[in-house]
Amino acid sequence: MSYTAIEKMRVRNFELYGKDVGPFQPSEHYKQKSFDLKSSALRFLHERCETLKFDYEKEKQEQTDGTFLGKSIDKNQIPYNMQMDVNRLCLERELERFIDSGVAEDAYNVYYCYMEMFLGYYGKSKKMVELLSEFESNGSSLLMKHRDHYSHSVYVFALGLAIYETNVYYRSAFKEFYGFDKDDSNAQEDHKAANFYLETWGLASLFHDIGYPFELPFEQVLSYFEVDNKKRGKGSIYIAYRDVNPLISLTDEVKVRLKELYGREFNNTIELFSYDLAQKLNPYYGITEEKLNSVLSTKPLSPDSYGYFMDHAWFSANRLFQELTKPDPITEKYSLENIKKEHVDAISAILLHNSLFKFSIAFYKDKDENGNKLYPSLKMKWHPLAYMLMLCDELQCWDRTAYGRNSRKELHPMSAVFDFSQNNISVSYIYDCDEQDKIDKYKDDYKRYLEDCVRFYKNEIKDMPEQPSLKAFGSMYETQQSFRTDIENIVELNVQDGIKFSVKVKTEEADRSAKHTYLSGSNFLHLYDFAVSLNARYNHEDKEDETTREQIEDEFESLSLEYKLSNINQAKSFSKYLNVIGCFYTDKPVDFPMLDHFTAEQTASFAPLEHKRWVLEHQWMGWKCGSYYESEEAHEKSGGKYSVKQLREQMRMHKLTMDGKLSDDEINEHYDLLPEEDKGKDWKPFNSMLKLIKKFDGLRIYELQ
Repeated sequence: MSYTAIEKMRVRNFELYGKDVGPFQPSEHYKQKSFDLKSSALRFLHERCETLKFDYEKEKQEQTDGTFLGKSIDKNQIPYNMQMDVNRLCLERELERFIDSGVAEDAYNVYYCYMEMFLGYYGKSKKMVELLSEFESNGSSLLMKHRDHYSHSVYVFALGLAIYETNVYYRSAFKEFYGFDKDDSNAQEDHKAANFYLETWGLASLFHDIGYPFELPFEQVLSYFEVDNKKRGKGSIYIAYRDVNPLISLTDEVKVRLKELYGREFNNTIELFSYDLAQKLNPYYGITEEKLNSVLSTKPLSPDSYGYFMDHAWFSANRLFQELTKPDPITEKYSLENIKKEHVDAISAILLHNSLFKFSIAFYKDKDENGNKLYPSLKMKWHPLAYMLMLCDELQCWDRTAYGRNSRKELHPMSAVFDFSQNNISVSYIYDCDEQDKIDKYKDDYKRYLEDCVRFYKNEIKDMPEQPSLKAFGSMYETQQSFRTDIENIVELNVQDGIKFSVKVKTEEADRSAKHTYLSGSNFLHLYDFAVSLNARYNHEDKEDETTREQIEDEFESLSLEYKLSNINQAKSFSKYLNVIGCFYTDKPVDFPMLDHFTAEQTASFAPLEHKRWVLEHQWMGWKCGSYYESEEAHEKSGGKYSVKQLREQMRMHKLTMDGKLSDDEINEHYDLLPEEDKGKDWKPFNSMLKLIKKFDGLRIYELQ
């Protein structure tokens, strides 16, 4: 009974109507006893995160007032905690969709869910993540080395959920660090700890790379002047940042809140982060608050002091802190009670994950005269969120779009198969068998390299041979497995009462069918606009000219998360629909005729596809087929208190959806039998959408003629 509020509503409905009309428990879309990435991450959300975001005070108020406080398609339709259950189901389903596809458009939905659930609402902070994708897709091809960080961050998020779910040592360390009962059999405490982990880990993982728009221009300049493979260093032309005060400043309100939390005053984020990290790490690395303050104060200003590299983690951490502490853009009020120490923990984990820990604190590759490490690898109990972020950030090297010029020449894994059983992380990285020639050449070169090493030590040759390179395959294949040992040098692995870690490599035939790629394309700013316009098409048909952009955005924001996602997924599906009728959408200027209306023939082609999407979406979200909510009996037994729409949402029942495992033919037959009025819902309002979308800059639909 993982979705307890949904089950409570089902019991209430059974008592009220005398029959089991729902809502029913959502099905498990994972293997119950499997320890792969997908099953482990989804099981964490489905089972361990019970009661996520519940508010029992609101539940008492509902019982006292007799009015529900949760919203579905409208306000006050369902119990508040039932809405929270549905929100969690949305996150579970969207994470599954992303793990299956790995595409950035599906990563967008995971971000959307998390931000709606934990940051207030998506519109408040959308540019923080959307601009990362924009910078990468438009500017990264100018770099020598760069790979995707948008989908990467959602993979990192999923890895962290899977490891927490399957590894008792990490769960215990996390619970102890944050004061939870370590005993997993204490179900109530275990759910609280998991929910707490989901929020804090989501902050650390999903936003750890949002500072890349600051690093990319730095790398572009270096790439422009790096000719003839000249290494960066003295003589390199580079950029540095000045006047970073907007990123590190604290308002008076935030200063007061931080003093409440830490008992001392901070003048800026540098002082806050230096204090926090020194408290956690000084006993093990001897790093002082003063030293950290010096490093963090100079990182963006003097990249020449840090190997001529710009640390995106510095910008990610400070950008996220400013986002969390800014006033609500609508009310202009602060919600400072929502700023907690654990949020600072998540941000300091971000600050550590790139170069700060490895090169300014732990010096992870340095050894003493006896060949021993100077400093220990980070233990999970010292900073659980930083440990998990650095581990998962290194593990997630598969299925990442290569943007940089050199990155496109390298050989990176296209997928990975994980086994998290028995507190282990066993991973097989899968490479495209079409790259076998490149792999065979590397293996031959590496074999000759080992033979030449033997000859060198026998003094048969004068110079030490140069080790061949084929990133990332080489680091996983070679005898020393530098990929694995580098991770072990950063975080503690393969010790008693800890995570056991092993790596293998395989080659397989590539399967890109899950990528659902079509000619249509746009940035995520316009995907949101598309969804807003789609939602407005019903209410503003024939009134488009007098409808304002602000009006339809407000209508969209008033929806529950489930209905917002439905519009977003419909917007994403439009690339498929338009492909069928020889059209496409884009935000780029193109020399094709713009579509101003859909013809009857065109709508006849894509309307059944939209019906299929709608039916499968409702199945996906646990809706059942039925029409009891329309009956006179239901109206009478509820005392006439609820409208048909309210009853429908409370039962999660719809007369137009379908049950069971469905074939395309069955869904098409179902569509053909629908009344014309219901068929019209799948196409008529889309001509209204074409007019509404023009209220947003950029995105247009064109015909291939």
